[in-house]
Amino acid sequence: MSNFEAAAGGVSPEAAALLEVYPEPAVLLDLDYRILATNTAYTKIFGDAPVTGGKRCFEVSHGYDIPCDQAGEECPLRATVASGQVTRVMHVHHTPHGEEHVDVETRPVAGADGQMRYVLEIMRPTRLASAEPSADRMVGRSAPFLRMLELMHRAAPSEAAVLLLGETGTGKEMVAHAIHEASLRADGPFVPVECAGLTESLFESELFGHEKGAFTGASSRKTGLVESARGGTLFLDEVGDIPMSMQVKLLRLLETGRFRRVGGTASLEADFRLVCATHRDLKAQVAAGEFRLDLYFRISVFPIPLPPLRQRRDDLPLLVQALLRRLRSARGKRLTPAAFAALNKMDFPGNIRELRNVLERASLVVDGDAIDAPDLALELAFQPAMDGCLPGDDLVPLAELEQRYLARVAADFPGDREELARKLGISERTLYRKLQRMERRLPDR
Repeated sequence: MSNFEAAAGGVSPEAAALLEVYPEPAVLLDLDYRILATNTAYTKIFGDAPVTGGKRCFEVSHGYDIPCDQAGEECPLRATVASGQVTRVMHVHHTPHGEEHVDVETRPVAGADGQMRYVLEIMRPTRLASAEPSADRMVGRSAPFLRMLELMHRAAPSEAAVLLLGETGTGKEMVAHAIHEASLRADGPFVPVECAGLTESLFESELFGHEKGAFTGASSRKTGLVESARGGTLFLDEVGDIPMSMQVKLLRLLETGRFRRVGGTASLEADFRLVCATHRDLKAQVAAGEFRLDLYFRISVFPIPLPPLRQRRDDLPLLVQALLRRLRSARGKRLTPAAFAALNKMDFPGNIRELRNVLERASLVVDGDAIDAPDLALELAFQPAMDGCLPGDDLVPLAELEQRYLARVAADFPGDREELARKLGISERTLYRKLQRMERRLPDR
């Protein structure tokens, strides 16, 4: 801890000048949250009012009358005071440009007596996401979303392999792209690879490319996606679906940084940052012998869990506004309070993708500008409220009966997909495929 205190008491000009070392907004606080000094970067945003007015940090940054920790948020100042250590927390701050996500770092500072008397706060705004409705960025401000965003902010500048873990529809590719845009490789390409559904031969050709004549139909040389990602980010989506026979080749690529085109002999150098994603429990797959342990360690240097929509209901109003802006058919339309209340009762097993589908369909059904609860009825049938699966004595095909039952249990089951699959006596992969088929077919009824 440095001495920021003048001999006569108070904060010395020299100490305040040290804040200029930081290119980001930085302030010196006392232990009662009061702002004592600011640097130029901070003044450009907030002016001199925080210091000359004797304001406290939570008043300026949040517009609160009470400290963050008393308003249900994490307070980095309190954490630093309690631990005596550096603390980092993702917050939403008020700025002249609106509310923005800010990575807040607090450091303990000693007074003349050697005891902690001040806290240095450094604020690093992030463009990874938006705290307000946005047409092109992730949006959110709930606690689970901020925890995910904090991990993204830490991982983005590094070269560490990132593993995104989340249910279907949680926006894994959007998160991967945001990490790429905030990385040192942002000027390079972002190359997504959908691993699910690729056969072994097709996977190798897509990933590594092939030489002319490598196999029947290879009439010319093809550049693989690994080569296309040179200088940028390679995103392997649904990495848990990679066949075991191909996992060893992917592992060799990651260990050596080199590869060969199918049918080729020349060893080529790879240059990419790896981001993977899966909705599966890779640890369970490793235990079952379905995924290589050594590959798992290679791709999961920095795991980031993505919260399902049911865990971030506070973000629902923000997500609805953002999606209505993005959907061409929904521009200029709004939800009535009744429609929003109906949406708020849904569990959204398909997460944000399902919410988008609900809003897009409703926007096509409605004739005016207001989307009301009845306009959502077709999609809300995805979560049936009936006690039984058969209406009266009607006979329905067994496939439809299964769809109805699965829709109900998927909506009501409190656990995750792995636990639901176990309760139903099927594999998680089978459950995932059935839910996908149900999601595709239901709107056509």
